Parts: sequence; C-alpha cells; structure tokens
Amino acid sequence: MKTKFVSVLLTLALCGTMLAGCSTPAEESGGDSGSDAGGKEVLEFYHGFYHDESEWPAAKAMRDIYDEFAAAHADGPVTFKPIPVENRAEITSAQIAGGTFPDMVDLGESLPQAAISQGLVLDLKPYIDENNLQEAVGLNYTQNDVDGHIYTVHDQLENRGLWYNTAIFEKAGIDESALNTWDDFGAAMDKVRALGDGSYGYIAGQGSLFMMTAMLAASEAGRDLIASEFTEDVVNAPEFADAFKKAAAFDQANGSEHTTDDLGNMMDDFNKNGTVAVLFNGAWNASGVDPSLSDVVKPGIFPENVSISSAGGGHTIASGMSEEKTELALEFLAYMVSPEVQERIFTEVQATPCNMSVDLNSLAEETNDANTIALAEACTLVNEAENIVINPIYTWGGDVGTAIINAFMECAVSGTDIDARFTQLQKELSALIA
Repeated sequence: MKTKFVSVLLTLALCGTMLAGCSTPAEESGGDSGSDAGGKEVLEFYHGFYHDESEWPAAKAMRDIYDEFAAAHADGPVTFKPIPVENRAEITSAQIAGGTFPDMVDLGESLPQAAISQGLVLDLKPYIDENNLQEAVGLNYTQNDVDGHIYTVHDQLENRGLWYNTAIFEKAGIDESALNTWDDFGAAMDKVRALGDGSYGYIAGQGSLFMMTAMLAASEAGRDLIASEFTEDVVNAPEFADAFKKAAAFDQANGSEHTTDDLGNMMDDFNKNGTVAVLFNGAWNASGVDPSLSDVVKPGIFPENVSISSAGGGHTIASGMSEEKTELALEFLAYMVSPEVQERIFTEVQATPCNMSVDLNSLAEETNDANTIALAEACTLVNEAENIVINPIYTWGGDVGTAIINAFMECAVSGTDIDARFTQLQKELSALIA
C-alpha cells in the first residue's frame, strides 16, 4: 500500500510547486544531515514517538508507518531517516537560535515565530493547493494559516470533549442532561459529592483550563477571545473573568485533592478505578479505558454544545534544502495525510485523523473493537458540536496556560478568595505580556 501511494503523478505535480514556498532569507536553513554510507543525501526527520511498545503501543505503530515510507524509498536519491527523540522541542529551539532548522520535524507544539521571521521553514500551502490536499490536511488549512502561508501540518487532531461514567451518574440520580448547561453540570457534581462513597466530580487543574475554555466558547465574545492573540484586552475582558471565577468555584467545591497540573497524573481514577464522574480529555482517551469500565464510560462534549479541536504544530520542513530533499519531505507529508495512512492512525494509533474524507464510523464498525467504536463516537461528537474552538495554548501560549492552571489549583483549596486570586492572576498575565 505504501509503495503504491507514491505515484508518478504526485511526483510530477511536486516538481512545479516545491520551490514556490521557499523562504529566501535562509539559503541553507536545513540541518547539516550530511550523507549516508553510500554517499546519498540524508533527510533527517525528528519525531516524538520514542516510547517502548509496552509503554505506549501507538508509538510503535507510528514508527512502523515512518519505517515503511523509508523502506519504500530506500533506492531513491535521498535516504529518509526517522529519528525518535524525547527532546525535539529543545533540538528545534537550539537550531532556530543558531539560524538553522532541522530538515523535518513533527513539532508537537506551536512553531516558534522566530523560525518564520528568519525564513527557516518552507511554506507548504502552494504544494497543498496545487495537489488538492485541502481536505486531506483538514483543520490545518485554516488553523495553521499564517498570513496566507502554512508552515506546519499535523497528521492528527487534538479533539477534546469529555468522558463520563454512567454508573456514577445513575447512582447519583442524574443522566446526560447534566451536561446540557454549566448550571446543570454544577448541580450534578453536587449530587456526586453527596454520595459519600469516595466518588468525586472531575479532575481539576489542567482540566479546569479546558472547562474555562468551553465556558468562553459558549458566547461569541468568548470565542473571539480564544481565537485572538493574548493581550491586555483578553486579561481585562469581563468574559475572561466570569469564566475563570465560575470554573474556580466549581473547583473549590470539587476539592483540592482532586486537582493536578497534568491530567495524566490522575487519569487512572477515571479510566481504571471508576471513581470519577467526568473527565475533561481528548477523544484518544478511549484507548485508556479499562475493559471492565467500557460499558459504563461514554464520550460527550462540553455543556452548551462546545468542543475543542486543534490542529497544533506538526510536520514542518526546513527551507533551503536541496531540491531532492525538499521533494522527498513534501512527498512524506502527502503520504502522512493520505487516506491509507490516516486510516491506520485511527485504527492502530487510536488518534483522530486530520483527513476529513476518512469515514471513522465505518472503520470502527469493521474493527468490532469497543475502544475504537468509542473513539469514533467521540470524534463525531467533537466534529459536530455547535461551537468548536481551538485549544487556547496555541493562541495564547503555553506560559499563559500554565499560569491559569496554577491559579485554578490554588483556588481549589478551601477558603481561598477566588476574586483576590483572580486579581493576582491578572497581574501575572500582564507581566507575561510585557
């Protein structure tokens, strides 16, 4: 399937477009990857799927996809070399500081503005347009547009909604209507706490940032704030204050022992122990649910018909490489967003494909796997939400997100003055802007 995908037509189409997006300020921005033992140029591709298969099976599935592309091009003029690393962000930042950029990297986070301003990265939009890959790159085409240029394409989407435990809901005398509005949600969490059996409402902290985002997304003014650059206008917006304070009040009632700056630290409470009513997490959480809970754990979206869907940073190619290396890098990009590979990303990696043509529900039915069926349902709910917004860390910055999460964790402590802590947060955020 992989060798068949690389067609003569694609190669010919590439020749007319691969230089159109090159940035001229950096003639040699690609990293010095040198030659292999046979004297061929090497295209180095840094990615973050370094984990052992026993630790994270999806990482092995992704490496297999990369290795199959490398094998299919082993006889070509350029050697494709995937390199799994834990520190791709640090490697990329260090090279940008030195005026270069890795040949190709799957970023996993926002592309630093310095790479664009120095002309270190290739504009992918001409290639996408001339090869009619708009549907294949999906949300990347709009969210990763920078003044008419696209410098990064993520082959997987970060789709976020929530998951809920129907057994806890039933025991507390509530149903899915508890997710209709935020007031309904708050009342439902009160009933969960009243059970007194060790169950609790939700995992706060990092989850609270997503809750606040969803609260903002329920209004047009709030959606505008999420989509905008983080400025004093955002810090001082009444919608920003209202959403923070409402979420913080929920957190304080939920209890400080149920808060963390990383959902991964406490996800076992929901996925394995079944002691949490609601988990604010991505569609990919389907693969983490213990089989003993698969019948009672269901996907949903945030109250007020809201979901969070982000392309984020992904495959990014250095400008100024040789014609042969650039051609192979763009061919790899097309390979990663092809229906064949995107289907594998869904079924084997258990992630949300970026390609909008992939029929997730049909694929899930073919697998007859409970987790995959739940993943498809979660993706469908997120994609069909009335209000879909980007994760604000991509528009506001990770440092802003961290400051907000820390403030939520402090507000969760009983007796904390939420108004006073919000005033302090405003000062912290203003300092970050300055």
